[in-house]
Amino acid sequence: MMEKLNKYIEHTCLKQDASKSDLINLFEEAKKHDFLGVCINPCYVKFAKENLEGSDVKIVTVIGFPLGANTTDVKVYETKKAIEDGADEIDMVINVTALKDKDYDFIENEIREIKSACSGHNLKVILETDLLTKEEIKTACELCVKSGADFVKTSTGFVKNGVGAKVEDVELMYKTVSPHGLKVKASGGIRDKETAIAMINAGASRLGTSSGVKIVS
Repeated sequence: MMEKLNKYIEHTCLKQDASKSDLINLFEEAKKHDFLGVCINPCYVKFAKENLEGSDVKIVTVIGFPLGANTTDVKVYETKKAIEDGADEIDMVINVTALKDKDYDFIENEIREIKSACSGHNLKVILETDLLTKEEIKTACELCVKSGADFVKTSTGFVKNGVGAKVEDVELMYKTVSPHGLKVKASGGIRDKETAIAMINAGASRLGTSSGVKIVS
């Protein structure tokens, strides 16, 4: 039995030019529609904490966003700071170059260090599926299992001409990680109810979208 659609949605605003009033609007919509969470840039975590006080809307923030190319120690610091500021969950971007170069020890160690900095909070690893082959997606998922992540996530939504979440990628991710207890977040290009339901049917237990209100209306 599928939960209510609103409880899958992380209502997202990661635009570079988002104003404080855009964010206040995001928080109000999240409370009104009882979304599972909001996903925002790290500099707004404290602001979100103030505005969502007394609600059960989770605060999700992004680390190493959107390229994943920061050094590990910077990503670890970002994570600790975000948790300290009040983030409930962390979505980190994988180092895509390291994955392409088959530097699997680096990927595994980085995820493990960031997970440790999460102090028990959920860690989602953004794979950026638009840039990966099916084999690389599977390998990235296996590395996430080994290094103790909680979720694998499809996309940042920032790849130029990228599609974002694809049903077949979500299915592959779910098939690879679910036997080990990890979950899947589909994100990028989910703009209507039909697509949202297709992602859930493929195995997603979270949806990152800026179209949450449209989806549930």
